[in-house]
Amino acid sequence: MRPRALYTGPVEEQRSIRQRMQFILTFSCPDQPGIVAAVTSVLAERGADITETHQFSNRESGTLFMRLAFNAPAPGGLAEINDVLAPVAKRFGMNMRLHDAAVLPRIIIMVSRFDHALLNLLYQVRVGWLKADIVAIVSNHTDSAATAEQAGIPYYCWPVNKQNKAEQEDKLRALIKETKADLVVLARYMQVLSDSLSAELSGRVINIHHSFLPSFKGAKPYHQAYARGVKLIGATAHYVTADLDEGPIIEQETARVTHNLSVEDYIATGRGVESQVLARAVKMHVEHRVMINGHRTVVFA
Repeated sequence: MRPRALYTGPVEEQRSIRQRMQFILTFSCPDQPGIVAAVTSVLAERGADITETHQFSNRESGTLFMRLAFNAPAPGGLAEINDVLAPVAKRFGMNMRLHDAAVLPRIIIMVSRFDHALLNLLYQVRVGWLKADIVAIVSNHTDSAATAEQAGIPYYCWPVNKQNKAEQEDKLRALIKETKADLVVLARYMQVLSDSLSAELSGRVINIHHSFLPSFKGAKPYHQAYARGVKLIGATAHYVTADLDEGPIIEQETARVTHNLSVEDYIATGRGVESQVLARAVKMHVEHRVMINGHRTVVFA
């Protein structure tokens, strides 16, 4: 039996499909009746097909957070759909962002000597699970230079000390501008960003932090955890703020450990958890699933 030919449809239909674009709309605004209906009605009138929708109403602040994924005919691109939504945004006082889903977010990864989180991010991009463009790798050491070269990614080694910290941060600012980077990921970058840079890049820098129950700060946290005999170790991915390791949390994970494990086992387990948590946090961010809500986040998984 001959296989049935695929239906291709009229020329006009095929042209319409090609002109449709994929969009992601996120917004927050004071909650009141009619918001969702107004947004979806405008999109429906424009011929949009909504493929995914999430919403959350924060009763404490009276704020509605929403994320919609949709496709629509848009010969005029992003600006055209922005113009369509502008009256609704103005009516409800929305803090609105519209994204072209086909555009890959551009990422700068910063790393020191521990490269497990960096390697996992590179792998997830390579296999297509993490849809992003890594435009540069920045380090205060040379350890990952060969990794960057193999991946074909520009590598910048900028050693940091008290005397040159401001100068090196200015280099980072220039690199972000030059590469048009959307996000900076601290993949075990063992330098603290200045308060001014943290504020300047608010919501655009994600850090991975080894968090434990109880919490161990300072040098050799896994050794401290081992010495105290903890039963759970974990990691936290969060946005960077001036308050060290206290920015809005995006993702967390824990792993159980037992008394018969060595400190090397703790470290190995921690490396795995850190790598997974950071990758998930970056993925949620670049897919525009994370919205900052004061000191907290709304995460539409």
